[in-house]
Amino acid sequence: MGAPNGNKFWLARSSHGRKLLFENPKALWDAACEYFQWVDDNPLEEEKLFHANGLIAKDKVYHPRPMTLSGLRLFLGISEQTWLDYRKRDGFIGVCQEIDATIYNQKFAGATAGLMNANIIVRDLGLRDGQDVKQTTESLNYNVSVTKDEAKSISQALDDDC
Repeated sequence: MGAPNGNKFWLARSSHGRKLLFENPKALWDAACEYFQWVDDNPLEEEKLFHANGLIAKDKVYHPRPMTLSGLRLFLGISEQTWLDYRKRDGFIGVCQEIDATIYNQKFAGATAGLMNANIIVRDLGLRDGQDVKQTTESLNYNVSVTKDEAKSISQALDDDC
């Protein structure tokens, strides 16, 4: 059984669709700053053994936690698609770019100072050192000299494999 004919229940709705989690760019920036502060307040902890003067001691070493876009989204409680939607929304484009730049800069600075694993950060940031070299076997020319006996041996080996 459905709703009665002529009903107008839809008019009772206070809004159509879900409200934005962040009503304006400042609200998004403030929430991102909370994430940035949380990252600073929660470094990664490593337990290390130290040896000095014949004594072994165990202590904790703290490493900066790299900021990540996925970490930000988890902190904010939004999906990747929601973040992408904010990036396209009028008024939010600039603040999203500032957030991206802040995350990029923190990782880049941490890697260059040796505080973070540079290899991982370089990959994450899409940076690379050097040049990709691609070479196919078609582009290689080989000059090989063989005796008749070696050629016969190679030929027999190929026949045996086939």
